[in-house]
Amino acid sequence: MRLRWKKSAHIDTALKTAILNIVHSQNGLLILIKIGMFDLKNLQSALDELFVERGIPKEKILETIEMALAAAYKKEYGKRGQIVRAKFEPKTGKTEFFQIKIVVDDSMLKSEQEIEAEEKISEAPPESGRRQNLEEDESPEHTKKVRFNPERHIMLDDTIKTDKNAKPGDEIVFPFETKEDFGRIAAQTAKQVIMQRLREAERESIFSEFETKQGEVISGIVQRVEGRNVFLDLGRATAILPREEQVRGERYRIGERIKAYLALVEKNPRGPGLYLSRSHPMFVAKLFEMEVPEIASKIVEIKNVAREAGSRSKIAVLSHEESVDPVGSCVGQKGIRVSTVIAELGGEKIDIIEWREDPEEFIAKSLSPAKVLAVEIDELKKEARVMVAEDQLSLAIGRAGQNVRLAAKLTGYKIDIHSRTGEVVASASEEDVAETAPEKSEDSNLEKK
Repeated sequence: MRLRWKKSAHIDTALKTAILNIVHSQNGLLILIKIGMFDLKNLQSALDELFVERGIPKEKILETIEMALAAAYKKEYGKRGQIVRAKFEPKTGKTEFFQIKIVVDDSMLKSEQEIEAEEKISEAPPESGRRQNLEEDESPEHTKKVRFNPERHIMLDDTIKTDKNAKPGDEIVFPFETKEDFGRIAAQTAKQVIMQRLREAERESIFSEFETKQGEVISGIVQRVEGRNVFLDLGRATAILPREEQVRGERYRIGERIKAYLALVEKNPRGPGLYLSRSHPMFVAKLFEMEVPEIASKIVEIKNVAREAGSRSKIAVLSHEESVDPVGSCVGQKGIRVSTVIAELGGEKIDIIEWREDPEEFIAKSLSPAKVLAVEIDELKKEARVMVAEDQLSLAIGRAGQNVRLAAKLTGYKIDIHSRTGEVVASASEEDVAETAPEKSEDSNLEKK
């Protein structure tokens, strides 16, 4: 099929190029459907490039071309209410047009009385009770009837004459005469369809790509800073690092490449929303997974992470093989592995603790570097009474109670620190938050979106 333009001085050459030479200029990508005929060779290569560079499947592009051709045909030659579809064969360049009619029976059609009542109600003010009743009648609980339109509907009785197996709701296809001339208005319609569909397809492709990366660490370049929110360029999309998910004291410079935890991916009308975090406890766990092969291969497992971002973290690790030391694996030779993670976190201190199934042993280890004399637990109340020597009290409690607070978060127990005399020196529970830390918990605002 050859597509020709009507000869008119009013036809914009740039518009023709934008429609039948579907041009996409990013990275030099060009989709060509030449005026006069389809350039099939360039079309096929362009479809391949668009899939590689933008992630839009060939089928989606061909579907978009068919919708654009159908819209142009309907605008130029069709009638109001018609359902027009096009079938484009990329190998031959042949295009066929069809009219679709839906099979209906009497039970699916509105009566004359219903049509008159609907017209009266539609003329009523929006706030009136009658208009409200109309909206209620169109709820999914009621079978929605349609007004018969001979351009888009066909009665079941007429259909059975040629197809005995026809039933209400079927689509009957009627071939259209092939047309080759399209005017300026039809071209504008096709352009709108193409641009809208390509944008939708690209948004869906980006969402699908990053949806699989949710819960992982990704890197991006700082694009701009608006207020306290930082926007990162991830290549195909822009992500936001909100103020509450940043680490106190960190500064982000334009053009700097940083890593962050992809906490949430959601669909928005203007494209996928990508929300990052550098203060999430899982950010620490994922950094260790990137640096420690034993964690990536599931030989060593990170059981839990307690974190006060920018200050200190405690992680509990377990080895599934007796010959592998979980703590040593995370530390690395000469501390190279843990040092890499600490450098990424801006010098944040990290305590690596071997996980124990016995709560008493686990709680004692979680208070490291303090040495614990005895641990008594109440499993029902999730409370632990820990006794330490006087010279170990400051280590057990930590600066501003940080050590015991992180131990409580790591173990899930409320921990009371006792001296030898039995006096309660410090107490912390899983819900305690440091006064100097940002006011947020592990269930941050990102998690609630």
